[in-house]
Amino acid sequence: MPLDPMPDWVPAHRRVIGERIRNRRRELRLSQIQLGERVGRDHKTIHRWESAGTNMTVTDLLLLARALHTTVGALADE
Repeated sequence: MPLDPMPDWVPAHRRVIGERIRNRRRELRLSQIQLGERVGRDHKTIHRWESAGTNMTVTDLLLLARALHTTVGALADE
């Protein structure tokens, strides 16, 4: 059951994770389309993750880390 209301730190940290995904994607010179192909999602979903517009699953985070040649910790640690 979701928390109501959501603690302030959750959306703030989602934005940080999205920024880390975007920064790493750009370091690798990948487009959102190319990253989407690597993780089996469309570019709109990649955009929403990078802008913290939608939640991602643990599986999505694992796939992103692998596709970006990094670790889940590098993307998600505070």
